[in-house]
Amino acid sequence: MIVRSLALTALPLLAASCAPVERPTDANPAAGAPAVTVVGEAQRCIMRDRVRQTLVRSNRVIDFEMQSGKVYRSTLPYSCPGLSFDQGITYETSINQLCSNQIIYSLENIGGVPRRGAGCSLGEFVPVEYVKE
Repeated sequence: MIVRSLALTALPLLAASCAPVERPTDANPAAGAPAVTVVGEAQRCIMRDRVRQTLVRSNRVIDFEMQSGKVYRSTLPYSCPGLSFDQGITYETSINQLCSNQIIYSLENIGGVPRRGAGCSLGEFVPVEYVKE
């Protein structure tokens, strides 16, 4: 009886894993990321110390959630290899800003040791709101 119950609970998970997933492409780099509405003009820079959380959405899209609740989406000009797999970034800056064209690096985790991966240039920071479904 327990085996049957486990098999039935796993069935929806198996079916969900077979559902088609929209993959990011050059034409649509934000595919698969949460839908957003643009709520203002693109910014060249954001204040680094006001970033609460950084969410890697694909190899070209990063959302920067600010302490104020605002969200800025940066679409990188080119795909950044390994970024969506590693899901983390690192960077160096001597000022308290992150700016478009600044180089960020995917943050790889090799055997529990973090290290820099591919270097990629940030795009502009577009203020967005997540679409509530």
